[in-house]
Amino acid sequence: MKEKKYITLIILHVLIGVIIYFIRPLSQIYCIASLAIGLYYVMKSGNKHNEALYVSAYIVGNEVFLRMTGGNLFYETSKYGVIFFLILGMYYSGFSKNAIPFWIYLLLLIPGVIVATDTLNLDTEIRKAISFNISGPVCLGISAIYCFNRKITISQINDILLALALPIFSTTIYLILFTPNLKEILTGTGSNNETSGGFGPNQVATLLGIGMFVFFSRLIFESKTKLLLIINLIILFNITYRGLVTFSRGGMLTGFVMILVLLFYLYIKTKSQGKYNLNRLIIFMSLGFFITWLYTSNQTSGLIDKRYANKDGAGRVKESQLSGREEIWASEIDDFLDNPVFGIGVAKALEVRELKSGGLIIASHSEISRTLAEHGTMGIIALLIVFFTPIFLFFDNRQHLYMFSFLLFWLLTINHAAMRIAAPAFVYSLSLLKVYMYEDSSLHRE
Repeated sequence: MKEKKYITLIILHVLIGVIIYFIRPLSQIYCIASLAIGLYYVMKSGNKHNEALYVSAYIVGNEVFLRMTGGNLFYETSKYGVIFFLILGMYYSGFSKNAIPFWIYLLLLIPGVIVATDTLNLDTEIRKAISFNISGPVCLGISAIYCFNRKITISQINDILLALALPIFSTTIYLILFTPNLKEILTGTGSNNETSGGFGPNQVATLLGIGMFVFFSRLIFESKTKLLLIINLIILFNITYRGLVTFSRGGMLTGFVMILVLLFYLYIKTKSQGKYNLNRLIIFMSLGFFITWLYTSNQTSGLIDKRYANKDGAGRVKESQLSGREEIWASEIDDFLDNPVFGIGVAKALEVRELKSGGLIIASHSEISRTLAEHGTMGIIALLIVFFTPIFLFFDNRQHLYMFSFLLFWLLTINHAAMRIAAPAFVYSLSLLKVYMYEDSSLHRE
């Protein structure tokens, strides 16, 4: 992407963050405009260059921003938007006939839905409860079918990731304006809504984590000039800082793991001169992240150090390593053991916990344990399909530098934030793309 166009996009998304902060109702206009322009973009092009992927990536990137600013037309706009645009993309440009594993995956979800119609309480809004819990897996299935062995260049993937990260940068700008003086509001080490735009820190940190990874990757692959290098560094460390001060660990740790996996893969694939340059980058970036951590520690009066050491504000080690999520996991495993074949039905696990806790509504944070509880053995098979398929494809797809990073993003995210947002489903599907380092004539063959 040319330098001027890139800088223009960055400035535009700074303005989006600033304008929506001061005129919040414009968030809905932003949502409608994103969908309308995306529809025009895909239909006009006939999806000749995978425009549906670019539009879907942008929708995934602005999901949390729209939720925190009240801009979504309805809560699951982004997941349904991704499903719609990728189906539209398949209408124009087809899909691989070898994507059978993910048709099977979608079929495996059906028994859990059928069981739910019988097991959910009579006073439950069955359609709403089922759609809320099944929209994430369905989004993954449709995204996977679209991406399965679809040919694309690494440069195009970088542009798709940029489409995802630009609205995350707007979110960062909004958070800078929204967040008050940290030293006035931080009193403990729990996840903080005030530093997360008044929204759920877990979801905010998840998007900031993937944004951190994208701009790190742009430092490696897309910073051809000193100006681009400086711009990407500033954005990267601002996103990192804003992610850390949400005090939600899962999303940020996932982003760091993705970076480490990418660096490891690049290191074993490059030759001696490449290793020398990579070593310099690793040292430089390690120093940059260390300085960012020291700055965050200073701004939070050391509370961030205690948070990542699993201590409370007084420095005492917390009893739970996972903020109480172990109890939810144990409850859902019990549900699975009681109903091992077809599970207890989609959305039923929440009702079971509500009954056990005397009325407390405790949503699951792990898509794995939820899937086991609500889909039984069918869910286990579905999860195995999702996990192993990109690994098998990788044997004939060694140029996909991001494959393991994308797969780990899905796996780690669904263990701390389930699939409440579209990001894990969509980013996972990118691991299934057939990647070429350079433009190749085979990209245009059917």
